[in-house]
Amino acid sequence: QVQLVESGGGLVQPGGTLRLSCAASARIFSINTMAWYRQAPGKEREMVAVISSAGTTTYNDPVKGRFTISRDNAKNAVLLQMNGLKPEDTAVYYCYAYFAGRNYWGQGTQVTVSS
Repeated sequence: QVQLVESGGGLVQPGGTLRLSCAASARIFSINTMAWYRQAPGKEREMVAVISSAGTTTYNDPVKGRFTISRDNAKNAVLLQMNGLKPEDTAVYYCYAYFAGRNYWGQGTQVTVSS
């Protein structure tokens, strides 16, 4: 069983930065895949960024070059650094983990990009 708790969301102006953090109840070095997803109003949930236990990363095209996902094994946390935020980045952001054959989700944190 893994519990995921996100933090760091909020309201930011276009071009601003935010850093999301996902705290895991399990030691994340034992979790192969961790990721951030997002869901905007009226849209399906979409993958934002994925990181493997080896540190391999994958990004969805709309965020490439602006977002960076990383793992902090010492703190059992996965981070999402978001730079150059745009209004279309507005969404609820969810932390995800795949562990022991099961999918785990956090409760989500709201990110709003608006002037």
